[in-house]
Amino acid sequence: MNNKKAFIFDLDGVIVDTAKYHFLAWQKIAKSLNINFTHEDNELLKGVSRVRSLDIILGLGNVEASQEDKDKWLIQKNEDYLSYLVDMDESEVLPGVLKVLKLLKDKKQGIALGSASKNARPILEKTGVLSYFDVIVDGNDVSNAKPDPEVFLKAAQLLNIDPKNSIVFEDSVAGIQAANIAEMVSVGIGEETILHEADYIFKDFTFIDEDFIESLIKK
Repeated sequence: MNNKKAFIFDLDGVIVDTAKYHFLAWQKIAKSLNINFTHEDNELLKGVSRVRSLDIILGLGNVEASQEDKDKWLIQKNEDYLSYLVDMDESEVLPGVLKVLKLLKDKKQGIALGSASKNARPILEKTGVLSYFDVIVDGNDVSNAKPDPEVFLKAAQLLNIDPKNSIVFEDSVAGIQAANIAEMVSVGIGEETILHEADYIFKDFTFIDEDFIESLIKK
C-alpha cells in the first residue's frame, strides 16, 4: 500500500496514565531522603529517563549520593512502581485511544510504540492493547533518551517506513522535540501552552476524528 504510514505512540500520558504511579513511587523515594517532591516538580520528569529523573529529584533537595545509593534507589523506585501496576486493566486506557487504534488497524497502517518506559510490554498486555501494535520500542531497546529521536527512528525502521511518512503522538515537550528532529509529523496530546512546538495539538484522543486520521494517511 503506497500510502501506508507509521503511527508511533508514546505510552505514559498517551495510551495510559501511569504518570500517577511514577509520581507516587518517586515521592516515596524523595520522602525517605527528606525531599519535598510535589506534582509541579513531577512535571520536570515528563519524557525523562529513570536515571535522569533521580538526578533531578536529588538536585531539588541538594542531595549528594554515591552511585551505589543511586542504583539502590532506582531499583526500589521500579519495584514500588511495578507494585502499583499489578491491578491495571483495560479501564486504564485513556479516553478515545482505542477508537484511534482500531481505526488505524482497519486502515492497515503501521502501528508502533515508542516509549522510554522499560515496562511497556507488561503494561500494554495488562490493559489489553498489545495486539494493536506491530512494533514495540521501549527503554530496553534504546540508549538515548528523548529529545534524541532514536526511539522513534528505530520504530519507523522496524516498520520499514520512512521517518518522513511517520506520525508521532506525544504528551511531553521532549517527545515532541524528538519527533520534530526526526522530521516526523508531531501530534501533541495535552495543553497547547506546553506542547506548542507540535504540528497538531489535541487535548485528548476524544478530539481526534476519522477525517484527521485520513488527512494524515493521505499527507
